Amino acid sequence: MTDTKAETPVAEALASVHTTNFPELLRQLGGCLLVTTYQAGKLVILRPDGASINTHFRSFNRPMGLVADRERLVLGARVEIATFRNMPDVAKRLQDPPRHDAVYMARSGHITGAIDIHEMAWDANGDTWYVNTLFSCLCTLEERSSFVPRWRPRFVSHYAPEDRCHLNGLAMRDGKPRYVTALGETNTPQGWRVNKRDGGLLIDIESDEVVTRGLSMPHSPRWYDGRLWVLESGRGALVTVDPETGERTDVARVPGFARGIDFLGPIAFIGLSQLRETNAFTEIPITEDNSDRLSGVWAVHIHTGRTVALLKFTGGVQEIFAVQAIQGVLFPEIVHEGDLLASAYSLPEAALREVQFSPPKAEDAKPAAPATGYGAR
Repeated sequence: MTDTKAETPVAEALASVHTTNFPELLRQLGGCLLVTTYQAGKLVILRPDGASINTHFRSFNRPMGLVADRERLVLGARVEIATFRNMPDVAKRLQDPPRHDAVYMARSGHITGAIDIHEMAWDANGDTWYVNTLFSCLCTLEERSSFVPRWRPRFVSHYAPEDRCHLNGLAMRDGKPRYVTALGETNTPQGWRVNKRDGGLLIDIESDEVVTRGLSMPHSPRWYDGRLWVLESGRGALVTVDPETGERTDVARVPGFARGIDFLGPIAFIGLSQLRETNAFTEIPITEDNSDRLSGVWAVHIHTGRTVALLKFTGGVQEIFAVQAIQGVLFPEIVHEGDLLASAYSLPEAALREVQFSPPKAEDAKPAAPATGYGAR
């Protein structure tokens, strides 16, 4: 493990330290990380900045699930799903000379109501799927409805705002929703709480069969590199699961409640959360083993299981939900309020060709910079 390097906190209560190799690791892998913390109400961008990781915080109301690539970003918050589009031409208005290689501008918000949105993903058609934990189902978006239920576990008898099994994680395979995790095979209001220590399960949506049971608070299933991965949060373990037999193999252990994962090359970036005394996710193995109660992002090599880098929050952030890598973007910005959002416009290509700025007045010493930034869509 390399020495840790302190960074300047974004705000007094928000601070972190990281291993000195973390910035170069992201540069070598060609991406940045987005992290949600519903406890702190922040979407955090981890972006390499010289010898440091620049932790850039944006405030949202209970941000949890998200999915992003170079073109768009979708974020699940307390009562809505917010959609952002990358308008890279706006970067020149942020800093001179420009340094941002993506600027995600808010485009729309879909009101779902408070349904406890958990993980999100896109299918092969680009449609957004998300876990509706309160109603124990997978959903998609439709303009007239708060949400459109598309699937629920067969042991859940009906839709009800009762968090019956704590459905939480979603994995796509071949462009379709394929695997989900839940904390209990239960059909009563918050029934999963009775056996949260090892009552978790992984379900194959296609067959509607349970792949494996007895998991300790599973989260974040993923299909990657030809293997099915899952985090056993209660043990702080990264695990592979044979989708045919359900056999489980520990790949790595991390020193905290593991929730939220994404991959860049051979590296898994895993979110770690502290478990406070008042948190519902206590009385599990990792709580007994981890007196330090760490929170942050751990970088684990998936072939060796070794931790190769880490970022640890030292103030303000105790719980992490999602970790999302964006391949091909190193230093993005996210804009969801303020003057820049009010004066930056995205137009269709045909209309953009007919946009003109008024010429400067003859008496002006030099042309004024336009107050607008245009981009095609």
